[in-house]
Amino acid sequence: MDHSRDPCPWVALSDFGGAFSMGAIGGSVWHGIKGFRNSPYGERRIGMITAIKARAPVTGGNFGVWGGMFSTYDCAVKGIRKKEDPYNSIIAGFLTGGSLAIRGGWRAARNGAIMCGIFLAVIEGVGIGIQRMMADGTRLDLPPPNAAPPEASKLGTV
Repeated sequence: MDHSRDPCPWVALSDFGGAFSMGAIGGSVWHGIKGFRNSPYGERRIGMITAIKARAPVTGGNFGVWGGMFSTYDCAVKGIRKKEDPYNSIIAGFLTGGSLAIRGGWRAARNGAIMCGIFLAVIEGVGIGIQRMMADGTRLDLPPPNAAPPEASKLGTV
């Protein structure tokens, strides 16, 4: 169990705020470049600022809603399953993708849920793979069972 994070009701608000901030900053960069490129030569700075003011909060809100909803589902799944493992994130991603696409109908919700679940499964799989790869460098190997004990001079105690 991860005790470094806030308890579940508060972690959803924290994740919403973090995702909103990340989306707003990324949206500012993205829409700033887009507004700069799509503006006439003499008005590029104004076009950039206008695009940022119009679209970056929307991008931040979209990220925030996804992050808050994912975190809420993740906490609910942890509470129902009484376990903390990668399946919680995959299930929460599946539910989040379906919930966000439900306005488009059942087919869109199904497709959104499947794609978001697959996306979270890939993220969890890559995370586990990287964790195992990094752990191999710190693994202590035992000597073979019939190996002779090391000499005292090699240990530094002469």
